[in-house]
Amino acid sequence: MALLELRDISKRFGGLQALARVSMDVEEGMIASLIGPNGAGKTTLFNTLTGLYRPDAGEIRFRKRSLLGMTPDRITSAGISRTFQNIRLFAHMTVLDNVLVGMHSRLRTGLTDILLASKGFHSSEKEARRKAMALIELTGLSGREHEWAQQLSYGEQRRLEIARALAAEPQLLLLDEPSAGMNSSEAQALMGLFKELIGKYVKAVLLIEHNMRVVMGISDRVHVLDYGEKIAEGDPDQVRQDPKVIEAYLGSGSWVVNAKS
Repeated sequence: MALLELRDISKRFGGLQALARVSMDVEEGMIASLIGPNGAGKTTLFNTLTGLYRPDAGEIRFRKRSLLGMTPDRITSAGISRTFQNIRLFAHMTVLDNVLVGMHSRLRTGLTDILLASKGFHSSEKEARRKAMALIELTGLSGREHEWAQQLSYGEQRRLEIARALAAEPQLLLLDEPSAGMNSSEAQALMGLFKELIGKYVKAVLLIEHNMRVVMGISDRVHVLDYGEKIAEGDPDQVRQDPKVIEAYLGSGSWVVNAKS
């Protein structure tokens, strides 16, 4: 069943057609990748999905419900969470506090509970910390929970962003270049994490990724953008052999074709 449905999404910035009638589905239980050369429109599509941009035309449906006109916080509450291409952590907050921030949309205590330090508030706070610590362990950051985010390596900060996104308890997790700055062993561990998430923590993952070994190694479905248009879609074997995909990578076709080697 399609968890996310995009139909003919278009977005223009002045004279630039950033997205042109892009359609795609993300099914439950799926890890899907969105690839394409720099400037292809991938992050623009994520920003449109999460309410940062409103499309000029088209329809976005999540669990059969339209997302058009919804604010980013409402989209998060509906079950979609994301990371960003440029890391957006709270540098002078601890790893634990960064993850706790991600839980704000799911906390059930109100202002009165907080001001009065009610029993419900203390219980909710204790449960939130337990869940946060579990996510810190899941993403390989155990023992670092009391360090400031800025003390982590770039790859560790990427994993912390994933933990914070998971703290919102999403059904669909959007990841913008999650393996950027990671070495091959770190990227391999990340692939294992993504597979572990499906069914246990999220219903589906959609990622933008330039590391073709990651894309071809974990994706059930690959969607390819070029100059704002979707030029190909299929499983990894189909996409790596598609002449339009090879051409779009401007001579880097062998990089795509041999990404599994």
